[in-house]
Amino acid sequence: MSRDVELKKRWELVVKKLSTQFAEGDILDLDAIIYLIGVQELGQIHRKFKKDHKLDLMHIAICRLLEPYGYYEFDYFDEDKWPHYTVKEQLPPLKAGEQSVLMKEAIVNYFIETEYIE
Repeated sequence: MSRDVELKKRWELVVKKLSTQFAEGDILDLDAIIYLIGVQELGQIHRKFKKDHKLDLMHIAICRLLEPYGYYEFDYFDEDKWPHYTVKEQLPPLKAGEQSVLMKEAIVNYFIETEYIE
């Protein structure tokens, strides 16, 4: 099976499982899934977040998702237990479609690593 077909199949599985678990079956989009990963990585699952914190959570998720690709490296947790990352390498200029594929691949790999999917 080609890499693209496998990625599409796994992405659809991630979306289905997360949508069922967190959105009563309403389909979650890429940003919503990135947000959920940020909440997971912060570890404060039952907390309500303000709008500016939601963007911070998405940033945490993006850093964590792109860490295995060599773009970010975990640095430290601050006094509020928020993770901080340093940029190791700038992302190359990507078209919107390429960004989407990279993030979907990183998300699928994250959920394989965390054993949420196989």
